[in-house]
Amino acid sequence: MSDPTRPISTDPSLEPPGTEMTEGERRALEIVEAAETGGRKLFSWQKTLVTVIAVAWCVYQMYAAQVGNIDTLTLRALHLAFAFSLAFLVFPFRKTPGHPQTRVPWYDWILGTVATGTAIYLIVQYPSIATVQGGVLSNTDVWIGSGMVVLLLLAAWRTIGIAMPIVASVFMLYALTGPRGLIRGDLGPQLQLHAGQTWPQVVGQLFANTEGIFGTAIGVSAQIVFLFVLFGAIFDKLGAGDWFMNVAQGALGGFRGGPAKASVLSSALNGIISGSAVSNVVTGGNITIGTMKRVGYSAEKAGAIEVASSSNGQLMPPVMGAAAFIMAQNLNIEYRTLILAAAIPAFLCYGALLVVVHLEALKLGLKGLPRNELPRVRQTLLKGWYYLLPLGYLIGTLTINPEATPERVALNTIFMMIVMMFLQEVYFGTRRGHSVGWGLRDAATKLIEAFEGGARSMIGIAIATAAAGIIVGIVTITGLGFGLADIVQLVSDGVRTLLTGVVGLIPGLNAEAIAGFGAILIVLMMAQLIALILGMGLPTTANYILMSALIVPIIARIAGLDNTNPVQMLPVHMFVFYFGIMADSTPPVALAAFAAAAISGGNPVATGVQAFKYELRTALLAYMMFFNPQLLLIANDRLSGLPFGEAVLMILFAFTGLVAFSAATMRFLHRKTNPVQALMLLVASFMLIIPTHMLVNLAALGLIALVYFWQKAGSRREPPSSVPATT
Repeated sequence: MSDPTRPISTDPSLEPPGTEMTEGERRALEIVEAAETGGRKLFSWQKTLVTVIAVAWCVYQMYAAQVGNIDTLTLRALHLAFAFSLAFLVFPFRKTPGHPQTRVPWYDWILGTVATGTAIYLIVQYPSIATVQGGVLSNTDVWIGSGMVVLLLLAAWRTIGIAMPIVASVFMLYALTGPRGLIRGDLGPQLQLHAGQTWPQVVGQLFANTEGIFGTAIGVSAQIVFLFVLFGAIFDKLGAGDWFMNVAQGALGGFRGGPAKASVLSSALNGIISGSAVSNVVTGGNITIGTMKRVGYSAEKAGAIEVASSSNGQLMPPVMGAAAFIMAQNLNIEYRTLILAAAIPAFLCYGALLVVVHLEALKLGLKGLPRNELPRVRQTLLKGWYYLLPLGYLIGTLTINPEATPERVALNTIFMMIVMMFLQEVYFGTRRGHSVGWGLRDAATKLIEAFEGGARSMIGIAIATAAAGIIVGIVTITGLGFGLADIVQLVSDGVRTLLTGVVGLIPGLNAEAIAGFGAILIVLMMAQLIALILGMGLPTTANYILMSALIVPIIARIAGLDNTNPVQMLPVHMFVFYFGIMADSTPPVALAAFAAAAISGGNPVATGVQAFKYELRTALLAYMMFFNPQLLLIANDRLSGLPFGEAVLMILFAFTGLVAFSAATMRFLHRKTNPVQALMLLVASFMLIIPTHMLVNLAALGLIALVYFWQKAGSRREPPSSVPATT
């Protein structure tokens, strides 16, 4: 399995024997490095400097979690300072995969030094700003704060793309408009939703308090997310990622379409420790995509399956692409409560994806890989059983012990894995005839590589959360969210009035209830579209932060929900989060699809389109969670309040609905569906979105059974040679 943190040799002859990468794998690895860990290939003292800064960042974050009493703004500002220094060192302005820069140009030294200096200045000066100056910025403070804002936008441009800087700039421009703003003028009641701000006021909001750049988002990044990303980096360097892949291949590779099913299972397992869709594509796809093509999947379908399964890795607790930690803070609930609620939808999503790839294999008449070419599950489990110890401790403690904080549990797990790494390398070294010292040196080298890989993976997250803080700060200071809510309310009221009039013409129907449902549905569809569009240019975490600040309150207002009640708000947050994840595989900017296509040799746009089709079941699941909160274990107006028996029933109905929807969108169940059969499956899946009435549930199951036996009867009437295998 490729390691996205290890250097790429430009000379294939320099690769160790048996580990040579194909040209496609090399391009895919360059894509993920350019996008997520920096595209520069530094040498000599510059490379050493990056390693030293990365390791120092890891040590500082571990120390901060250990002592637990570092000042809030100091922790967040130093977190951003480390991210600034690495961002300008390893991320070039122009990313050209295949032609990486090998040195840091002079202007990046200046930009990185100044950006880091602005964060250090705030740490030193903030006590004076807060006490002596009474929160009022001096001219020097305004200049330094302005420099931080500009350099943060430049760093965001490099690390996560141009979308976030553009959106943040538009928001700042909006804050400056108005009768009392820097850009004076009356834009009219429809556009002018606030009085306007001066530039010092904007800088004060963004720079010198915890409501802007140093708000909740970067606070969660500094306090919790870093440790979980570091946990994933060490866990993978320990060898767990390869072990997961071998277990998945051995368990499922021999079944019909087995390599695709192994891809789904391995991505689900890797999703537990990694929130990066692109990285998951590269680290697992170099094995699964090739084996999928070998059994008969086309290059585009093989790449699309890997994209869909890797993107859904962000749904898997406990990491969930770092957004879970921010969501818990936004909802003011325990992290353990959130990951328990998110578990059932995640398993439903992956279970439905297994059905999707099975239906695809049936449609294409595919087989599995020969058993003698697959890892033996029993032997593989015995070789790596100890990898489950840190994972079991992490998940078990988070879910069972209510007094354990996520950062403390993650830190303890990191310490456990560090000990395991040294013991493992000493053991393997002595078995090969090496000395104990050799094993200790090898473990130390791997640990440093894991630290560097974890820190590099955190650059984009830290910069993204800081840049998202600009938007959140502007929304707070201008009250923009209330204005947008008013606009959406007008649309919703118009839809409600129209539906009330139309439905009222049909006797026997509750026009008011149907119109209210239609109005909420329109708002959800608008939110879905916004999340998909934003997600094309933003990482999932940043997308979720924006949606939670702008769109979630609007949905809550239209649906009549209490913004302060986490029981009512959790389904709304999960709704926008799921569509943010879908954006990772939405063309034309689906970076994961480009990485998968580089490995498969397929067309990247066609791969993205096919992946989006596979991901449609995720869209239905998002609506299921909104209209049926029991899937999130919500019952009796409390979280984790659903009895076990009812939970099992809800899971079965939801899974059946997802299977019916997948079969309808793929136009295949037992065999190819005709339009009537596809429509029946769609109707059944929509009936199971809100499985509250047993008669409706039974009717939906009856429709699915009717389609299945209809197709079975048709298969019996056809000549045997034309009937696809169904085992």
